[in-house]
Amino acid sequence: MRQLLATLWKVASFPFRALVWLILLPVKGIKKIYQFLTYEPEDRPLMDAVADTLQEPMTMLDHIQALRRHLFRILIALIISIGVVSIYASQIIDWLSISIGGIQSLQAIDVTESVSVFMRVALIAGVALASPYITFELWLFAAPGLKPRARMIGLIGIPLATILLLSGMAFAYYVMMPVAIPFLLNFLGIQTIPRPSSYINFVTGLMFWIGVAFEFPLVVFVLTLMGIAKPSFLLKQWRFAIILIAIGAAVITPTVDPVNMALVMAPMIVLYFLGIGLSYLASAGRKRSRAIQE
Repeated sequence: MRQLLATLWKVASFPFRALVWLILLPVKGIKKIYQFLTYEPEDRPLMDAVADTLQEPMTMLDHIQALRRHLFRILIALIISIGVVSIYASQIIDWLSISIGGIQSLQAIDVTESVSVFMRVALIAGVALASPYITFELWLFAAPGLKPRARMIGLIGIPLATILLLSGMAFAYYVMMPVAIPFLLNFLGIQTIPRPSSYINFVTGLMFWIGVAFEFPLVVFVLTLMGIAKPSFLLKQWRFAIILIAIGAAVITPTVDPVNMALVMAPMIVLYFLGIGLSYLASAGRKRSRAIQE
């Protein structure tokens, strides 16, 4: 009889218990996130940690298992993102072909060329779509060994890196491509009918490298917080940096004319000095943090 009453009570009180669980679920989630972000790892010298690992290799199994779980979730995310992007791959190819006058301006030679272009666009766009989540999973793997400050900086840097990457890709597409494509097609007055594979490889490669270049200020900021880069050194070496930027622009620029090279150099130079400014801010924050700890 007592067991029957207990069963009836569980059934009758289930909606109320479920409601309380739903109410407390966000609170518990926020508490776990706060504990994860503010957790202070054991402060051990790197050489001591490596020595202990060499003495007891089995301690690496937990890290390997954790890495495997993160890589598995990354693989699932890539499969989903590539599958979703494949639905819109044709529209993406049409959009990429606007600078050259539309997809009808391209002429395929190989039988499987159109299929390979479709697969390349689906793969690259899928990886780009999943890149914030991939970065987040890598951050989750590394976060337990980081200090709370570095943990927060890494978390905030994920959306910032995505925004900078997209900004660089947009600059390459909307600013550089309308100037570079006509020059390339009319160079020496020779009529050019580009192939889909060569054109898509050219466009995606240019957009990718310009997008990576736009992330330079964020990289400098993070390196300064880690104590690797110093703003004074970056400022003193600005002439050498401009020479390197010119060389990089010459490699990235699809044309040999100075106009397109200047279009690449100008934002990269601005980004370099912006990175120096962010480096000074990071250095000042690092000094204040040390002063508080002392």
